[in-house]
Amino acid sequence: MLRRPVPVPAVPENPSATQWARGAVVGAAVTVGAASLSFGLSSAAAAYFARQVVVPPKYRSEDLQILEVTRSGEDGDPSAAMLVRLPATVDTTVAGTYSLRFDAGRGHARIGAIRAYSPQEGTVTRVVEEVYTGDLFRATRGFWSGSVYPDPGAAGLPFEEVEIPIEVGPAPCWVVPAEGGPTPEGERPRVLPGPWAIMVHGRGANRMETVRAVPVARALGLTSLLISYRNDREAPPTHDFRYGLGFTEWKDVQTAISYAKSRGATQIVLFGWSMGGAISLQTADLSFYRDDIAALVLTGPVVDWFELIAHHSRTRRIPSGIGRLATNLISHPAGRMLTGLAAPVDLKALDWLSRSEHLRTPTLVLHSVDDEFVPAASSRRLAELNRLVEFVPFARARHTKEWNVDPQRWEDAVRRWLPGRLAQDARTFRVGSAGRR
Repeated sequence: MLRRPVPVPAVPENPSATQWARGAVVGAAVTVGAASLSFGLSSAAAAYFARQVVVPPKYRSEDLQILEVTRSGEDGDPSAAMLVRLPATVDTTVAGTYSLRFDAGRGHARIGAIRAYSPQEGTVTRVVEEVYTGDLFRATRGFWSGSVYPDPGAAGLPFEEVEIPIEVGPAPCWVVPAEGGPTPEGERPRVLPGPWAIMVHGRGANRMETVRAVPVARALGLTSLLISYRNDREAPPTHDFRYGLGFTEWKDVQTAISYAKSRGATQIVLFGWSMGGAISLQTADLSFYRDDIAALVLTGPVVDWFELIAHHSRTRRIPSGIGRLATNLISHPAGRMLTGLAAPVDLKALDWLSRSEHLRTPTLVLHSVDDEFVPAASSRRLAELNRLVEFVPFARARHTKEWNVDPQRWEDAVRRWLPGRLAQDARTFRVGSAGRR
């Protein structure tokens, strides 16, 4: 039998319960939206951070004020020393020889001894040893650099300009012959068969950074090849205008080795600074000339990009998760759209702390314990993990200024360590390499 539905009395609405239900729905939506927004912001921050790592800097900020430029003697006395007064900073108050760049990098002055230091005023006065380019008297701002000499000639060295054909085009280089007889004026310096040093500069620098290492290499009988490489503003850029952090640039060093061998190089020593250290390590690992590489001499090298990016995350107070996401963007194919890289960079292949047993080339590491940009702890750890690595600590040099702070100590370390590796490798090369060629 059919029954008529019994009407159900309307239940009075509970305002508090309804508001809670509506609030729960809105709260859930806000939580999801906030999570999406947070992820989006994190991704954007990580992408920005990753680009800071792989995009070559277009210019360097002139963050150092030039307070005054004077002469120490009477007006008109050409022999009077030129002096520059600067703000006292952790860089400008350290003894040694440096350069002061100004006028958007077009001006270049070599700066020497400290003449006066006033902690009360917060200023330091130093000798201007030479002005290579520009008018320092008119300059008001500049930046401090360890790249002392604009070219080998400024350091009193004979040299020639050459180009080597890297994958993206001709790369300008300097060749400085080993010590020998004088080179007649106007003639190409004479290069005799023997060991060659290939000098590999760091990130954001160029080949002038490496000139300071040439005198000791030359004295040890090495001809030096000071190279440029892709995306360093001297050699041609790649299509993506991005650094490979050593993962791609090593191929340019391999081409440099080929050039050196064509001119009589019997052994190769790679000198690398900062990212140039990472490039040199990759070359020694991957190049088909690796048996010709007798030794590595690395100053302030990057031996682990994971730890370096984590370090910069900490110093910039960036959440560690964003730093990890940045490394993922750099090393994963899906990150190319955000980083602009044509291909991902295998950061694991550049992690020499995890791959320490794969380093088979004798390596000298010179690294300042107060390096603010590439901490020395990773270099010290590499030496602990691999007996072929010798670690020489410096102090107060900060990043890649070990030679500037104490050139005698830097050169003595190279002079003591390198000859034995060359002699040992020469015996190995003659006996062990013949059957592989």
